[in-house]
Amino acid sequence: MTELFNARENEILQFIRKNSGCSSTAVHENISEKVSIASVKRSLSKLLDMRCIETIGKGKATKYFISNSFLLNQPIDMDAYYTKEVDEREIKQNFNFELLDILGQTVDLFSPSELDKIKELQEKYLGNIKELSENQFANELERLAIDLSWKSSQIEGNTYSLLETEQLLKEKKTAVGKTKEEAVMLLNHKDAIDFIIAHPDFANPLSVSSIENLHQLLAKELPIERNLRTKRVGISGTNYRPLDNSFQIKEALQKSCEVINGKESVFEKALLSLVLISYIQPFMDGNKRTARIISNSILIHAQYCPISFRTVDSMDYKKAMLLFYEQNNIAAFKDIFIQQFEFAVETYF
Repeated sequence: MTELFNARENEILQFIRKNSGCSSTAVHENISEKVSIASVKRSLSKLLDMRCIETIGKGKATKYFISNSFLLNQPIDMDAYYTKEVDEREIKQNFNFELLDILGQTVDLFSPSELDKIKELQEKYLGNIKELSENQFANELERLAIDLSWKSSQIEGNTYSLLETEQLLKEKKTAVGKTKEEAVMLLNHKDAIDFIIAHPDFANPLSVSSIENLHQLLAKELPIERNLRTKRVGISGTNYRPLDNSFQIKEALQKSCEVINGKESVFEKALLSLVLISYIQPFMDGNKRTARIISNSILIHAQYCPISFRTVDSMDYKKAMLLFYEQNNIAAFKDIFIQQFEFAVETYF
């Protein structure tokens, strides 16, 4: 756990998680710190206010439960988590359909302080772009598009540098010693980004067909199978096994679209599209690339600042995503999302 909670609060959370439906008396009697029942109730009240726990009943009949919001967001030390090798980690090995039901309910993906921060950044973005001419705004979008094409490709193993990417996308000049496939991957990214900028309503509402169409843009002239996956796929570095039934894959993707479309918060829509498309792995390849462009399409449609991911460490990105696969925990990836949204607002506009 992090400094979000003190030792007593951490212990209370762990006790409630192991003893779902317990009373405040049970909590008081079983924590190691010897404090008054009033002190325990103050801690419980704080955890309720933070939406880490939920209650059923009133007065002495009140029962405490860990909230779904906390399970999704509980702080996990990634460095400590990955000290265990892949076969040593206790994980959710199979796709969790219940997760989609949970995300479809009223859960808090962002804390109040996180929401305040990103809303303030969005207001700054809107203020900044008002001062830009149409040509200046287009130039900034172009710069972001180049950075996103580079970083999104780098995360997938592309070895082009940012400078080489810029030369390729602006001058169609390929880099020495690089493969044709690397160049095509970058060019496809730029085409896909240009498409969502030119068609801001493309993914609103989000649908299976819009995800498939965007994937086709990213897969053009690459040895990547089009259409939804019909074969089993493995993910390196984890024992998580995505769905291998084509009907279930489509069902999960449709349900994910419903969940995303049902959210009022643009930030939640954008974040969920990043993690859910990647989690389902609907295609044989190109899933995370597709997720990053879809997420930006959602932001652009709502006139929110798009994200380039330029400064994210590729390994941190992959670890945060694996953590979502293995534990259905969004905390680490959400941190990346917030950091990169801030970087985009401060850097491009």
